[in-house]
Amino acid sequence: MSALRAAFVAASAAWAVILPLAPYLASRPHASPAGTAFVVAVYGIGGLICHQLPERSYRLWTAQMPVCARCAGIYFGAAIAAIALAAAPLKRRPANDAAAPLKRRPTYEGLAVVGHRLSGANANASRDTLIISALPTLLTLVYEWTTGHMPANGIRFAAGAPIGVAVAWLVIRHAHDDRRAHPEPVEG
Repeated sequence: MSALRAAFVAASAAWAVILPLAPYLASRPHASPAGTAFVVAVYGIGGLICHQLPERSYRLWTAQMPVCARCAGIYFGAAIAAIALAAAPLKRRPANDAAAPLKRRPTYEGLAVVGHRLSGANANASRDTLIISALPTLLTLVYEWTTGHMPANGIRFAAGAPIGVAVAWLVIRHAHDDRRAHPEPVEG
């Protein structure tokens, strides 16, 4: 597994564990100084990436989560997809095809993603994947803005999950593509 792929899987899984752990620790009556520092740090990070509105956030135990329901859906979707994709077997190029690296080397035109450039076709597919994954969230926003009613947190969570799944799939896919495009040298 590439370093980028492993780091993304680990970070996604860790954040998915940290999100419910913070309200658990925040709800304890006598938190340790380390526990308090952890809670403050997690809620501080959550405040940088999310609006944290109470009416749009889940409450676990007696504390609000560090991110809203939609953000929680995005992060849990990303974690589940990253773990599932990491467990899936990778397609490997045949070892006996010496010209395979040259045939499959991307042209690197177009969009910059994950530290390298993708070919035009890959950039279009990536963009389309992100647009399609954002449609459920867009629909909930249109509903809210046109009716003045906020969808339930479960709906907001479910609408955010496809974004997390799509981002995880794209990061892992492109980390794998980058590894195939730049294979490690074989000692001989």
